[in-house]
Amino acid sequence: MLKKILALVAMLYATVAFAAVDVNKATAAELDGIKGIGPGISTKILDERKKGNFKDWNDFVERVKGIGDGNAAKFSAEGLTVNGSGFKGAAAAPAAPAAKADAKPAAAAAPAAPAAKEEKKDPRLTPR
Repeated sequence: MLKKILALVAMLYATVAFAAVDVNKATAAELDGIKGIGPGISTKILDERKKGNFKDWNDFVERVKGIGDGNAAKFSAEGLTVNGSGFKGAAAAPAAPAAKADAKPAAAAAPAAPAAKEEKKDPRLTPR
């Protein structure tokens, strides 16, 4: 019973931790909770928000100095939203790491074959 209660509490905490934070409604503490946003950026966001709510991500990126498409994509991935929507602008940025990922499996495949041969030679694996 205690394990079930602890599991429920952990799930509720995880849900709250990953809940979306809308930039037009968030407090300074909620903005600081987004990975990559510190007190300096949260202050800039709140100062710009005093002039009026952000209409969309483009408005947010243009008005808050120091936030470009790359940071906007990172903040969105961490749960930041503008009027309930995530950032969709920098779709080309994730494609570059994918190219690097393609090279790694080919290199990793070569060492796998000798490891299989070594397993056959291991006396602990042979039946007695």
